[in-house]
Amino acid sequence: MFIRLAQQHRQFIQDLVINLQALAIILELRGYPTSCYTCGDQMKSASFMVSLGENHLIRFLVSDYGITWMEMWNDRELIKLEGAEAISQLQELANIVKHSTAIQLTN
Repeated sequence: MFIRLAQQHRQFIQDLVINLQALAIILELRGYPTSCYTCGDQMKSASFMVSLGENHLIRFLVSDYGITWMEMWNDRELIKLEGAEAISQLQELANIVKHSTAIQLTN
């Protein structure tokens, strides 16, 4: 059972890293300064950052050790979420991007 759970966790992390890379590409195309770095080719971890405006930065870290969302304003940490809460916040960001894409397509 534990081997299966470990494999599922690795797959979950890989899927999350792939989705972060896709989100970074979309945000970059929308004009937001974005970066998404992975360590190695096995997709075991990633560091995702996006600037949403002057002095407003979001950083999302994912690895086998944990998942963290940090939102900063003027180099000060506003909020730090971990685990499921961090992923929910990332989904909110993705929804905003998706919604803004739909608005641009209809105009």
